[in-house]
Amino acid sequence: MTTTNTTLLPWQQSLGQFLAEITQRDPDKTFLEISGQRITYRDFDDAIKRTAGMFRAAGITHGDRVCLFLPNCAEFMYCWFGLSLIGAISVPINTAYKRDEAAYILNNASASALVTHTSLLDTAQEAAALAPGLRHKLLVGSPGQEERNPNWPSFTDSLTTATPIDTPADVSPDDISMLVYTSGTTGNPKGVMLTHQMYVASGQGFAHWTEATSDDRFFTCLPFFHANAQYYSTMGTLAAGATLVVEDRFSASRFWDQVRDANATVVNFIGMMMPVLSKQPESPLDRHNSVRLFYGSPSFDPPFLQAFQDRFATGIIVGFGMTECCYGAIEQIGAARRPNSSGQPRQHPDPRFHNQIAIAGDDGNHLPPGQPGEILLRNPAVTPGYWRLEDQTRETLQDGWLHTGDMGRLDDDGFLYFVDRKKDVIRRRGENISSQEVEDTIKAHPTVLDCAVIAVPSELGEDEVKAYVTHRPDSAVDPALYLTELVHWCADRLAYFKVPRYYEIRDDLPRTPSMRVRKDILRRERTDLTQNCFDREQAGIRIR
Repeated sequence: MTTTNTTLLPWQQSLGQFLAEITQRDPDKTFLEISGQRITYRDFDDAIKRTAGMFRAAGITHGDRVCLFLPNCAEFMYCWFGLSLIGAISVPINTAYKRDEAAYILNNASASALVTHTSLLDTAQEAAALAPGLRHKLLVGSPGQEERNPNWPSFTDSLTTATPIDTPADVSPDDISMLVYTSGTTGNPKGVMLTHQMYVASGQGFAHWTEATSDDRFFTCLPFFHANAQYYSTMGTLAAGATLVVEDRFSASRFWDQVRDANATVVNFIGMMMPVLSKQPESPLDRHNSVRLFYGSPSFDPPFLQAFQDRFATGIIVGFGMTECCYGAIEQIGAARRPNSSGQPRQHPDPRFHNQIAIAGDDGNHLPPGQPGEILLRNPAVTPGYWRLEDQTRETLQDGWLHTGDMGRLDDDGFLYFVDRKKDVIRRRGENISSQEVEDTIKAHPTVLDCAVIAVPSELGEDEVKAYVTHRPDSAVDPALYLTELVHWCADRLAYFKVPRYYEIRDDLPRTPSMRVRKDILRRERTDLTQNCFDREQAGIRIR
């Protein structure tokens, strides 16, 4: 329950309290620009209070779960913040999910209601039919379009007639605001519980790390159902009292035009966006943008980052974070870059917020600088656990530390160096290989658009290394010659045991809507992943 204790720390707020403070600063400032709409802080505050009233009138109460199967749209934001005012929990569903995947989320979360969009209605109806616990359904249409379906009441109509709540419910900073289901590589997705306090702390932190002010214009093309767009773009904008400009998805060919049209100053990226953008044809307009800062992860080689900065006239900082806790590590604006580092532990602008990073060995003991192991985090913005998964929660949260499942190392000054996902480390001929290191090397080839590296069985035991490669559409290739060139490219830059043995050219790679490669799908594609692909040993290529 909310306390009247006046010693609460700045991040110990509900989202309702946080937004109320921000709105009072400059209510007529534009908060959100999306789908041709410009929504001020005052109008957003009114909309979420109406949304809260609409859900409350429907019987949604504190702790109830409401699934949001929506593309990037204002209604997603209205639901997230409106539900937070009454202590209910938003549950986004990945918009790429099909019937059974969406139904799993509905049932696992025991959702009371489902809000979907006309563009997703067919899948939503099929999934809803498999979720007997659903009591309410609402349908959102595109701006300017009426959404009418006899079985799905109109969100717009319901919102228009709703009575705004006068007094927000009694909501604690420790209450759950959202369940974000992370795409599992084994088993079903896990619902990560994100508290009001986690969101408030993330926004305050991101505005601090990016040195943001109310004059900034944040830009995102990442999906709202992903924690990245929530923690950084949305909450960072709010904490700074700035403006957020939203596109529905990433398009490499349209990206810079969208950024220029938005007059964006801060842009958040993930993974493959940077290499893909760097391989777009050069344009005289490349440097004509107002972006002062790109932020994202993972880290890249300094020459790549410098070339990107020079070409597009923007600063870049990288960091390390995750759905379970956005307070990992980050570089500092203007500080000297340590090659391939994700920076030092992220800190809140209030020094009473303590964030620590440690590296643990297989026995759980903390390791000294320089030694690789599992990355551990400890701070006030760590998830309380996974929805209805007590065993996995206990495994992940031990002695106050979040076990990330990522491998890394720290140097003597506390700079973090990400190595790989624990499950993606490849063991070959007695050596551990980071799949990301091999991927980064292959991606640096001028004709490679993207790649994914996985372990495949070896006839000698342990693993062999296989690379899936997509090449630039403007580069016609002879497969054998092209892959022979890639082998030598890798051999010139990597220790012999890291050079992939197997290669497969693909038109594209399976991805999540947040554009991460689905290596689990690659691993399951067929029984023998070493067949029907290029084998450098069979081709007689010697690299040692």
